[in-house]
Amino acid sequence: MQIKEKIVSELKKIYDPEIPVDIYELGLIYDIQVTDKKAKIIMTLTSPNCPVAESLPKDVKDGAMQVDEIDEVDLQLVWDPPWTKDMMSEAAKLELNL
Repeated sequence: MQIKEKIVSELKKIYDPEIPVDIYELGLIYDIQVTDKKAKIIMTLTSPNCPVAESLPKDVKDGAMQVDEIDEVDLQLVWDPPWTKDMMSEAAKLELNL
């Protein structure tokens, strides 16, 4: 399993508290790049007023750090492009009956 896949596996354990779908399937993770032992993750939240705006990025960072091959995580929280339901995976849309 590649390092990026291991990170994705960890991130799929993290759920948005308002939507019963993991953050990866929700489409909140825009990009994951791994260079040496450093992961760069670009993510967003469902809205800037999201109640977990403080804790979710930390959970993502902590999750990526669970991967043995990662020593450092550079997490960027972005609002552009803004998250929409269209960014969800087909599995997530089925889960939520969308």
